[in-house]
Amino acid sequence: MRVAPGVEYRSFTLPASHGPARAHLLTVDLRDPRVRLDLLYPGAVAARRTVSAMADAAGAVAAVNGDFFNITETQHPGVEATGASVGPAVASGRQLKAAVPDGQRFGPALPPGTHTPDVFGVGVDRRARLDRLDLHGTVRTEHARLPLGGLNQYALPVGSVGAFTSDWGTVSRLRSVCGTDTDRAAPCSTDTHEVTVRAGRVVATADTPGAGPVGAHETVLVGRESGAQALRKLSVGERVLVRHRLVAADTRVPFRFAVGGYPVLRDGRPLPGLDPLTSAVRSAVGVSDSGYRLHLLALDGAPEFRSGLTIAEVAQLMRELGARDAFSLDGGGSSTLASRDPGAPAVTVRNHPSGGIERPVPNAIGVFADG
Repeated sequence: MRVAPGVEYRSFTLPASHGPARAHLLTVDLRDPRVRLDLLYPGAVAARRTVSAMADAAGAVAAVNGDFFNITETQHPGVEATGASVGPAVASGRQLKAAVPDGQRFGPALPPGTHTPDVFGVGVDRRARLDRLDLHGTVRTEHARLPLGGLNQYALPVGSVGAFTSDWGTVSRLRSVCGTDTDRAAPCSTDTHEVTVRAGRVVATADTPGAGPVGAHETVLVGRESGAQALRKLSVGERVLVRHRLVAADTRVPFRFAVGGYPVLRDGRPLPGLDPLTSAVRSAVGVSDSGYRLHLLALDGAPEFRSGLTIAEVAQLMRELGARDAFSLDGGGSSTLASRDPGAPAVTVRNHPSGGIERPVPNAIGVFADG
C-alpha cells in the first residue's frame, strides 16, 4: 500500500522457529527529495508518549518505535523511573542525549562487540547509516578542566560529572547516580553533589540530585564519587563553562537524526553471537542501496503471532529484504508500527501491540513526506 511518495507499507506472515510470525513493514526511499526521517519524542528526554500520538502531533505519515528505555526501578526503592532512552538521541540536528554505560542498559543482552553508543540514523548528507555517537565534553572552571561523563542520561559512569539541560524535562535526576558501570541494580551512590550553572556562573549547589525543570539558559551538573568531589570545590558566583557534542565515531558525518539500539547485520552478514533461541515480538530497521532505502519492521503481538522471531531470525529476515545493515530497536510491548492512509487525518496502528494497547515510549522513528 502506498502511504505517500516514496513510502510503502505491507504486511506478511512468515514461518519461524517458534511458530508463525506476522511482519509489518514500511519501505522508505530517501532518494525521493520529498521524504525524510526524524526522531519523534514527547518534547523531553525523560518522558513517554505513544507512537501514534507522537506521529500525529508531528505530522508524520508513518512511524515505528525506537530505543530501549528506563522502564522500571524495582531495584532502587524510592527512585523514580525516568522513562529516558538508553542510547544517544538526535532530533532535527539537536543533540538531546548521550548513552548510558553498557551495564546500565535496559533490554536483552547486547551482542558481542556492540555498545550503548551505537545508533541508527540519517546524516546531513541524507544517507542512512549505522555508527556510534560518542560524547565529547568538558567542564572548565577557574581552577580545573573536567571531562564530561554524561548528557541528559538516566545513569552516569562511576566517578563522573554529567550535564542536564532543558531537554531533560522535570523528572528527578536522582536515578543518574544509581547502579554502577557493570551492575544496574547496585545501590545508589551516597557521594553526590549537584551544581546549577546559569549564564556561565554557579548559582546554586546541593548535596543530592534534584528534580524540576532546567532553565533554557541553565545547565545542572551532577557528580558522583570523584566527580562529586570535584564539584564541591565550586562556589556560588564562580565561572564555569560547559561544552558538549556527540561525534560520529566512524564517519564523522553529523547526524540530523539518530536513535539508539544495537546492530544485528553489517555488510550483509549477521553479527557473530546473535541469540538463535530466544524468540520475541521485535522491531528493527534495515538499510540498503548505499543508505537511501530503509526497511522499518515491527512484528505483530496478537496471540497467534506472539512467539515472534529470535534476533538471529530478525537479522536473516532483514538480509532477505535486501538490507546490508540492520539495527534492533525495542521490542515486546513497545513494538508499534503506524502509518496514515492517504487523505486520513491520523495514523493507524498496523500491528497488534503485545500488551493489548500501545505502550508509551520515549522516542520513535518518524517518516515524513511532502505531497
